[in-house]
Amino acid sequence: MHIPSLQNQVSPEEWQLRVDLAACYRLVAAYGWSDLVFTHISARIPGPEHHFLINPYGLMFDEITASSLVKVDQQCNKLIDSPFPVNPAGFVIHSAVHEVREDAGCVMHTHTRAGVAVSAQKGGVLPISQQSTFVLGSLAYHDYEGVAFRDEEKPRLQADLGNANFLMLRNHGLLTVGKTIADAFLSMYTFESTCQIQISAQAGGELTQVNPLIVKGVAEAMRVQTGGMGGAFAWPALLRKADRLDPSYKT
Repeated sequence: MHIPSLQNQVSPEEWQLRVDLAACYRLVAAYGWSDLVFTHISARIPGPEHHFLINPYGLMFDEITASSLVKVDQQCNKLIDSPFPVNPAGFVIHSAVHEVREDAGCVMHTHTRAGVAVSAQKGGVLPISQQSTFVLGSLAYHDYEGVAFRDEEKPRLQADLGNANFLMLRNHGLLTVGKTIADAFLSMYTFESTCQIQISAQAGGELTQVNPLIVKGVAEAMRVQTGGMGGAFAWPALLRKADRLDPSYKT
């Protein structure tokens, strides 16, 4: 597909956000977290308008480019003409989070096999791995209400999320909130790894759980682990990976 470049039609700040978000989509595809065309990653454009970028519905994640991302407002109105639609269910979930979380620079949502499997378990995330401790330090749950295309679900999702950065959508999948795209991606990597480890561990013998006191100190542990940089610590390496895979995401 030939999609005309928007680089000269948007601000330098928005263009950089588009490049980072397109890279994020390509990385999600590379790590096997995509679900054909059916999940979403949104990024808020800085400013008081609460505009954000979301994927063009119908494109595979490894097709998405900076210029193909769709810019919408809180009512899902396109702000730059695009031949692609926006998925109503994706818009409801993401706009609900952006609406109440000023710190939500990026919202990621996945339907991975491991994520959905753990979301269907009554006990949810278990404290059985180092990865799980990072998730449990800021985890919330939202019960399944069917495909999320009804605005009436928004207040319940918002209340369940609260100030958490990890949200397990019961019987549905995983969601992370980050101040930046890099933060949301690193959180999703940790969330997904937590679920994969849990499913694998449950296939073996009796599980050993982490001391609850360790979970309480996890924020400081994460700060030390990333040198206080959060997702920004790993993001340059991830961009190099995206470049090696296919640098066309920047167009």
